[in-house]
Amino acid sequence: MNILSLFDGISCGQLALKRAGIKVDKYYSSEIDKYAIKVTQHNFPNTIQLGDVKDIDFKQFEEIDLLIGGSPCQDLSQAHSKRPGLKGSKSSLFWEYVRALKELKPKYFLFENVEMPPADYEIISQALGIYPVNINSDLVSAQLRNRFYWTNIGEKNYNLFGFPTCAIPQPKDKKIYLQDILTSGYADRLKARCIKESESRPYSNKIKMLRRYETTGMFTLVFEDLNDRYSCRHLN
Repeated sequence: MNILSLFDGISCGQLALKRAGIKVDKYYSSEIDKYAIKVTQHNFPNTIQLGDVKDIDFKQFEEIDLLIGGSPCQDLSQAHSKRPGLKGSKSSLFWEYVRALKELKPKYFLFENVEMPPADYEIISQALGIYPVNINSDLVSAQLRNRFYWTNIGEKNYNLFGFPTCAIPQPKDKKIYLQDILTSGYADRLKARCIKESESRPYSNKIKMLRRYETTGMFTLVFEDLNDRYSCRHLN
């Protein structure tokens, strides 16, 4: 199969395809983050990097079997206080995915994104021609990651108006918890939040870090042990 991955990141799509036993002939990646690209090329050196999605001429490809991608979610996510949605400078890149879909006409497509305002959800569904399936990856991992997946892969249902809806079944809950995957340390929460690049930057002090952990819950902390967690609660 020939794959085109937009907003490819560190190319987890290739890892998923490998684990699924799907043979990849050519894998094209659109990504601009130099560190993500470096990780991808280390793990998958045959990846063909295309650069910025806005600069890609999709007519150059003879055949793409699968188009995948998850455009930037910052303007759609509830973590954004104002949520400009698809009109935002980052999440509006969704329309580049639509451009690719229309010009390439791949056999299969898969698009992923976060929980979002109903208006944006409807716009994306109408643009892609199908309503998504909602799957939280906490069913199969130690991470909370509630996401919507739009795809023409698999079975479909149809609503009262005859519009298709993804009928992919929910995965079985494997009951994997954060503590299960830690090689050391203590987790006071069952599941991890996503690990963001910004978390690599140090906080001014431990109390500030703990306060954000307690109030927003938007990142993950691992403590030395239960006593360390107890001590930290008193610091906070």
